[in-house]
Amino acid sequence: MISTILCDLDGVVWLAHRPIAGATEAIASLQAAGRRVLFVTNNSAATVATQEAALAAIGVDATGSVVSSAMAAALLVEPGERVLVAGGPGLVEAMQARGVEVVVNDGTLERPAIEAAPFDAVVTGLHRDFDYARLSSAAAAIHLGARLIGTNSDPTYPTPHGLDPGGGSILAAIATAALVEPVVAGKPHPPMASLIATMLTSPMSPYDPGTVMMVGDRMDTDGSFAIELGCRFALVRSGSTPPGSKVEGLPLDALDVADLRAVASAVLAEDD
Repeated sequence: MISTILCDLDGVVWLAHRPIAGATEAIASLQAAGRRVLFVTNNSAATVATQEAALAAIGVDATGSVVSSAMAAALLVEPGERVLVAGGPGLVEAMQARGVEVVVNDGTLERPAIEAAPFDAVVTGLHRDFDYARLSSAAAAIHLGARLIGTNSDPTYPTPHGLDPGGGSILAAIATAALVEPVVAGKPHPPMASLIATMLTSPMSPYDPGTVMMVGDRMDTDGSFAIELGCRFALVRSGSTPPGSKVEGLPLDALDVADLRAVASAVLAEDD
């Protein structure tokens, strides 16, 4: 039986914080039936409290249930390291909670200043004030020895008006300018999978992929993440993957349905 639902946000629960029809009711029905719902998102820009409040605003209780790519990225740095953060408040929050020295990349750092106080890592995520100056500062830090960590590699994310550039687009720009391959923390990569498996493990109950389902709107991100975790996948056609489009690599046991409401119906049918 599926006892834990790992639920993506953008394209599954909402589009730009506008709830997708039936999603709020679907989450409530799963929670009422005793299923644990974790909101596993590659969004690293918003703080956890901001994401919980946004979900509460549409009627979803997500207290303590938001897992972001910023949290996974924090596991890739060590307390005491000096980190240049090219991202939003959520990424800064996660880095500070890890105990690193955070310097926000505002584009004013030039190479001599970086040489005087070098960085151990550049950690990047979606931020809408990214520009050439910030790109230059991040690349200079990496040229001087900092490793590059990305919260996610998503090239786009869905909105009610179509696809917008995602955090992966910014990561790609920095990696290209710095001539390095980044380590990526979020879905579908191992750091996020390790974080989730740890969260679903207790002294009396080891992680059991047979009790877990990942719900997402992208095969390349969410479906691959389910494969990384060894759990089932449910693809919804309410976000980045449009209805009727062909999807390569979809697992044979995957659900391929319209929306989260259909996922909830299928999962709860197991109780009948």
